[in-house]
Amino acid sequence: MQRQAVKTDRAPAAIGPYSQAVRCGNLVFVSGQLGLDPTTGQLAETVEGQVRQALANLRAILEEAGASLGSVVKTTLFLRSMEDFALVNRVYAEFFSEPAPARSTVEVAALPRGAAFEVEAIAVVSP
Repeated sequence: MQRQAVKTDRAPAAIGPYSQAVRCGNLVFVSGQLGLDPTTGQLAETVEGQVRQALANLRAILEEAGASLGSVVKTTLFLRSMEDFALVNRVYAEFFSEPAPARSTVEVAALPRGAAFEVEAIAVVSP
């Protein structure tokens, strides 16, 4: 099955040797998204701002791939601190409707650029 890189200017460019996402068949695998503003390259100043921006970046990449937040089947969230878990849940619920995707949440020692939050996702594109 052929793999196709997904790229959009509506989300930050990859900051390493990887694609924003890869589409393979009817699946889209989105790389970890930080709360970076795609126009300035700057990280949002608050944890809530980072969560909102990262999820907006995720949405932009999914749309470029022909998918949507509603077609996400799995997310993985990376938090610098589990103390932000309730805040992340509140914002996350604004972006995803029922049935919510399967999800894992992991506390990590550090994230690129000193970020507090990162999200990756797998989505299904309708034929």
